[in-house]
Amino acid sequence: MVILAIALLTGSFILSTVLTAAVRKIVVRTGFVARPAADRYHQNVIPLGGGIAIFTTILIVVLTAITVVKFLVIPGHFGWLVERAKIDPADFLARIDELLVILLCIVVLFVLGLWDDKKHLGPFFKLGVQFAVAYIAAAFADIRVELFIESRIIASVLSAFWIVLIINAFNFLDNIDGASAGIAVITSSILFTAAAFSGQVLVGGLALVFIGTLLGFLVFNFPPAKIFMGDAGSLVVGFFVALLSLRTTYYHEAQSGQWYPVFMPLVAMAVPLYDFISVTLLRISQGKSPFVGDTQHFSHRLKRHGLTDTQTVLTLYLATLCTGLGATFLSQVNRTGAILVLIQTILVLSIIAVFETTVKNDKKAT
Repeated sequence: MVILAIALLTGSFILSTVLTAAVRKIVVRTGFVARPAADRYHQNVIPLGGGIAIFTTILIVVLTAITVVKFLVIPGHFGWLVERAKIDPADFLARIDELLVILLCIVVLFVLGLWDDKKHLGPFFKLGVQFAVAYIAAAFADIRVELFIESRIIASVLSAFWIVLIINAFNFLDNIDGASAGIAVITSSILFTAAAFSGQVLVGGLALVFIGTLLGFLVFNFPPAKIFMGDAGSLVVGFFVALLSLRTTYYHEAQSGQWYPVFMPLVAMAVPLYDFISVTLLRISQGKSPFVGDTQHFSHRLKRHGLTDTQTVLTLYLATLCTGLGATFLSQVNRTGAILVLIQTILVLSIIAVFETTVKNDKKAT
């Protein structure tokens, strides 16, 4: 199992790194770049297209895995590897239809994002497509929350709202070098630990592929960024994080009566949700559309208080790690412990809010 995990992580990382480097050279020649604008923080022309590398890496790795299992492992080849990895290829084969639906959803979101990167589509059209994709994923690929909910339709609708929320949260996070991809790596790693403890091989494998892919992209996207993922990447990234959050099993009624672990994804993603909610409310209070981009994100507010790009993104990473590490303990604590994790999460977000305000006031005082 360890060998398989290392292979998935390393293979995805190498492929993503190579593809990102190749895409970067190609898009520069074709003029597919992000230029400085009033609603953007970057001051230089930066190549777009990182989403192409992210999407292509995931597609290649997943399709390769399906091909290997169906045409090599199932017929009896690599039996020693299957036995050593302690996986059931028949179970993987039975889920190929679900994987194909997931890939179809990713393809639609990638095309939507790429189209938006080039033509700047209206927000309501994008939301409509996102909801359609999210509902298809929930209804036909079982990417939905079913705990305590008996109706499949209600569960699918609620899950669709969650998927769209996470898609847009990570789309909003793509406002400074390394933020969206880096935070997605951290949250996905937290979700991977839950999947690993639950013995979920397929979900864990998808998480490793996703993490390796983003790490390869971050080689070129960490400050100072040499390429941006664009909406073609951020929509896929958000969808994949939502997928992992809904397909991971947190609650085991047969093992424990504690239900607090169901809040694990909410706690792990407290920082991206904080950014999404705070900037949305800020825009609405100013009479602006919440879907029109600007430079009022958490990261932008930190930069205006004197932090560099690297310091800003590391602040986001550390805050996400703080809430994420707390989330990992939800499956091991009682009610008091769960309340303490919740309080810790609120305090981390409060520190962020106080830090923004305090630095600004200090500057005014001087």
